[in-house]
Amino acid sequence: MTQKQKIPLSFYRTPSGGEPVRDFIKRLPTEDRKVLGSDLLAAQWKWPVGMPLCRPMGGGLYEIRTTLPSRRIARTLLIYWQQQLVALNAFIKKTTTTPDADLQLARKRQRETEHEKEE
Repeated sequence: MTQKQKIPLSFYRTPSGGEPVRDFIKRLPTEDRKVLGSDLLAAQWKWPVGMPLCRPMGGGLYEIRTTLPSRRIARTLLIYWQQQLVALNAFIKKTTTTPDADLQLARKRQRETEHEKEE
């Protein structure tokens, strides 16, 4: 049996160099940050991951589902692109459905990432 390798994780970078997902994670309380980081690490080691950790959103977009110790729910939207995971958007979920604005932002960043990597 072959040993699984850890898939690299990168963060979407804005044209000005900011990394909104990394910034979101850094703003979380320490315990929440540890749990979210652990879920991202699990995805890196076990990709492709299924439910309950990771849900496909269609079109190559995936949602990492994290229940935080602060009794909140975080979602990280990412893609698997060119042998790496790219975190596009992250947010605290406040309703039962993924907010359209967050989904559209992730899809916009997905198009930008895929276009940039092709050039």
